[in-house]
Amino acid sequence: MSSGIVIAIIVVVVLIVLAVGVWMAVRRRHLRERFGPEYERAVEAGDSRTAAERDLRAREQRHDDLDLKPLASTARQQYAQEWNGVQEHFVDRPREAVGEADQLVTRLMKERGYPTEGYEQQVKDLSVEHGQTLEHYRAAHEVNARAGGRQTTTEELRGAMVHYRALFDDLLTNGDRPGQQRA
Repeated sequence: MSSGIVIAIIVVVVLIVLAVGVWMAVRRRHLRERFGPEYERAVEAGDSRTAAERDLRAREQRHDDLDLKPLASTARQQYAQEWNGVQEHFVDRPREAVGEADQLVTRLMKERGYPTEGYEQQVKDLSVEHGQTLEHYRAAHEVNARAGGRQTTTEELRGAMVHYRALFDDLLTNGDRPGQQRA
């Protein structure tokens, strides 16, 4: 084989390696931007960065297959009023109000088109568009789970309400997909 052919083969191989590297970097950047803090959480919890990224891409695919829909302005107003009622209940019944907040967030998720079959799947489905507020949901859910056994302080319950509110607002105000007009 001539040295010219060897050099050409080496150049092609180097270009392929560079192209694959750039492609992987672009995909990684996309996942980091899309999932926010959830990206790092998935990488830390996963067996490897590759496995975590595979899981995140699977979440994206499942999310793309969901029939998510924006809320009509009347529905947004109704949910906002219900939230105000839950907050008012907190003064006299903080534990119950936290449970009501959880139920209201779940109903809102369902109306938007998110499946609500289980907490872990809810977290995965929400992570695609609501990665910035997902830690709030996790924190609120953890307090709500302990509230049933009366293992929470009023301050923890107040914090759970704040956390639920962050996801609630995100779901309520982010009810439109890009390019869609609100009803």
